[in-house]
Amino acid sequence: MVRVLLYLFFLLIFGCTTQEKKSHSVFFAGEIVNPTSANVVLYKGDQIIDSSTLDKNNRFSFRFDSIAEGLYHFDHSPELQYVYLENGDSLLIRLNTMDFDESLVFEGKGSEVNNFILELFLASEEEESDVISWYELEASEFANKIDELQENKFTLLKELLKDGNLSSNQQKLAEASVIYHYNTYKEQYPFRHRKFSEHGVDEKLPEDFYAYRKNIDYGNPHFTYLRPYYRFMVNHIQNLSYMGCKKDCEENSGKTKKQLHFNEHKLQLIDSLVNGKELKDNLFRYVAFDYFLKVHDYSENNLRFIDKFHELAENNRHLGEIDALYQGIENLQPQRSLPDVHVVGMQGDTVSLRDVAKNGKTVFYFWSGIDKRHFNNIKKRVAQLANDKPDYKFVGINIKTSEITWKGMLENSGLNKEFQYRAKDFDILTKSLIIYPENKCVITDNGLIVDAFSNIYASL
Repeated sequence: MVRVLLYLFFLLIFGCTTQEKKSHSVFFAGEIVNPTSANVVLYKGDQIIDSSTLDKNNRFSFRFDSIAEGLYHFDHSPELQYVYLENGDSLLIRLNTMDFDESLVFEGKGSEVNNFILELFLASEEEESDVISWYELEASEFANKIDELQENKFTLLKELLKDGNLSSNQQKLAEASVIYHYNTYKEQYPFRHRKFSEHGVDEKLPEDFYAYRKNIDYGNPHFTYLRPYYRFMVNHIQNLSYMGCKKDCEENSGKTKKQLHFNEHKLQLIDSLVNGKELKDNLFRYVAFDYFLKVHDYSENNLRFIDKFHELAENNRHLGEIDALYQGIENLQPQRSLPDVHVVGMQGDTVSLRDVAKNGKTVFYFWSGIDKRHFNNIKKRVAQLANDKPDYKFVGINIKTSEITWKGMLENSGLNKEFQYRAKDFDILTKSLIIYPENKCVITDNGLIVDAFSNIYASL
């Protein structure tokens, strides 16, 4: 009854006619309850297709004479979700940002595949805790449980196909959403199960455990930005790299746990296996970001990695971004001067971080008004550290917060306002100081970097 009323409501608002449904034009519209931004932005991959500003009733609409069939996503910052579009669609949505995914409903022509993918996404969230508990099971029992979940989703899909409302490409996408989602759990199994096994990742698996691998599609352009497919590829490459390296490389180099060697191995596997250009580019980018942001290796190893990246990915569409990240990491090596980044103080004065850090030992930490819990935890941690380490100066840098909100949050925070600053240009600050993860801090001594990749909860 709710869906019927909702559909009638949309028909009244947007006047979708039978004639429009039979045309080749594409209509995608809806209403956002409790909007969190002024726009809805439609993407194909990482490219913006169009943007629609919400009207006074919080409604948006897109209309195209024709469109490239496939998977898109719409962004209503800070949330986003999939939408599959093809010519002739007349698709309507309504959602409440207080419960974004759970409240989202698709109606109209093209709604069937979109609702199926959404329901699969929501089901996977509900199943996650059960799957985590199953990692302690033996491989055959674990596989049986995963296969049962997968078969349940195929049963639902078969019911949907009876109505004959899915095109061939929509059916393939729906099937891929199921297959790659559940097979990801099998790729993860050896690494999640090892703490329950005396053999670790060397535990022998049933011969048919990875039987699905013979049917992997390494280059379907329609799947490139499908979340279950991409997540599967990341875990699949991780698994193959580790197992292959352990088998073929350990005897010669003993480097299966050395991150440089392991990540070079991943690059080589992606280059040899993946034949979809955009997917290959995105996976190369993932490996580079994972290595540079998490490993924090020596300069000579970083140089060796970026050289290998250029060798295998010389035409990568993300090359400029990766080179900038590499240079940013190099600029933060120990004993180098802190980058000359400018921030704004409480009195509106602009100052360089080099000047802030030039005398004595300084710890820079970061926080945002968006995450109140993180801010409250940071306040407690900084108060503790200031008491335990009086020879250090603790300097807070705010990001992604309006000036009014920033000053208001500091008013009764107990933090020393003399040492509180706000990013003058968030993009420059992020690229210069590589702000990742959120608990990162930068330790300096008389303006020289001691450790630019510390954790404020672990390193001091």
